[in-house]
Formats: sequence, structure tokens, C-alpha cells
Amino acid sequence: MTGIKEKVQQEIEKIRPMLQADGGDIELVDVGDDGTVKVQLVGACAGCAMSQYTLKLGVERVLKKEIPEVTQVESV
Repeated sequence: MTGIKEKVQQEIEKIRPMLQADGGDIELVDVGDDGTVKVQLVGACAGCAMSQYTLKLGVERVLKKEIPEVTQVESV
């Protein structure tokens, strides 16, 4: 999974500026053997009511499109 984790981190770096523009950020926590990506939303994103939409419709959609091994994205 190391290769996938590196790919995920690269994609997160591309997504990060959009979240930072709204006062938030995202940190990669882990990538499981089943393709589950665990992230932590921080800053304004951590308490935002729209964070689950950001996670599923933004982050997860991009990661699954760019990295087929990714099966889902979860916030921890």
C-alpha cells in the first residue's frame, strides 16, 4: 500500500489549496489494505456542517477518479 499512500498524498496536495482558501485543511492519516483512505479535516473544515459533503463529493470523488485502488474516504 505504500505506493498507493504516496499517490493519495500527491492528490491531497492538489486538493489542499481549495480547502485552505476557506480556512480549512486536510491531513492524510492512513490508507488501509482495502483501499479505505482515512483523513482528518482540520481548521474551519473540522467544524463545518458541510464537511461530509466536502469529504464525499470533493475529496473522495477526486481520489477515486485518480487512484482506482481507493474504495472510500473516511474522516477520523
